[in-house]
Amino acid sequence: MIISHQSQATQPVEMQNNERVAVLLAGYGEVQSYRALSVYNQAATKYIASQFVPIPEWLYPLAGWFLALQDLYNFGVKHHHFMSPENDIFEKQRLGIEKELQHQWGNQVQVFKGFYFCQPFVQEVVADIIDQGFENLLIYPMLVVDSAFTGKIAVEQVNEVIAATGSVNEPQYYPFKAIRYISAFATEPAYIDLLVRRTKETLNQLFAGRFIESQIGIILTVHGGPEKAQGLLTGVIDGQTLYDGVQAQLQHQYPLVSIGWVNHDMPLIKWSQPNLKQAAKSLITAGAQVIVFKPLGWVTDNYETILDVEDAIQYLQRQYPTVTYTKLGCVNDDPDFLKIAAEWANPDIEAMLSVPQHHEQIQTRRLDFD
Repeated sequence: MIISHQSQATQPVEMQNNERVAVLLAGYGEVQSYRALSVYNQAATKYIASQFVPIPEWLYPLAGWFLALQDLYNFGVKHHHFMSPENDIFEKQRLGIEKELQHQWGNQVQVFKGFYFCQPFVQEVVADIIDQGFENLLIYPMLVVDSAFTGKIAVEQVNEVIAATGSVNEPQYYPFKAIRYISAFATEPAYIDLLVRRTKETLNQLFAGRFIESQIGIILTVHGGPEKAQGLLTGVIDGQTLYDGVQAQLQHQYPLVSIGWVNHDMPLIKWSQPNLKQAAKSLITAGAQVIVFKPLGWVTDNYETILDVEDAIQYLQRQYPTVTYTKLGCVNDDPDFLKIAAEWANPDIEAMLSVPQHHEQIQTRRLDFD
């Protein structure tokens, strides 16, 4: 996907040293202080919940406050002052991907990070990118599936910044010459192969000689969605496709494999099935003596891959105390993942650095976001 504007005064030129690309790694982020929970949930209400539940704008602050109370209990009380590692891992991913890209492109490429719901906010980061003089932007959500609830939020927030420049109907004020977008990588063979390889390596390390393969139940976790979400279910479709790809490579050696949807329980809203508990019960009934939870739908460990799975394990331990339960991590800052993640960006970077460029000075306006 490319968003660009054309000027009447364009002509092919040699690639100049001052041509640069800003790569924006985008994600949800997670608060580093419980005081920020209300702001976080207000933004989540605006960009996610309102997609499938009609919520008037004047209710966003109240919804954010109410959801913050729930999170405060969940993180602060139930899970003993849990603080997510997501933001720290995300920074390691940014550094690793930038290192790989600069190995090929030098200082023509710089990698930034921005979060949808907490600092540093995507809008503020994009404004800073503009202030630094970057005229090519690659929007790169570090999110496995593509949907209105994932990567498209990054596009929406970037467009908010462009609109704030007042340049929507004034091409001479457009802050960027070209914008490209990496939609998702749920179907990328390199990602699927990496997940399969790491899963097999870990299972061999943990259980070789202790259990035979038919006793090991593997629940591959992806993020669920409301079954009636106004047709915005591309993320669920991508998640199912990703599961199918990984499961196809595992099932010959490990026959007990199931998808497990991580859902957010909401009154009167039915989500994807089977959930984590249902998937585990099915595998245990089939004879699994070990249940392994492996996240597919996230590349960065967060409260969903940690707390939601731990809650499911605690429930299952009460029901099936003789079964062994194990929680595996995401790819996080795995060097192999960072290398292939950088490789996915190379074609778009090359395209932006080699397209015809404008000779005139592009004027920009400083942006202020409260």
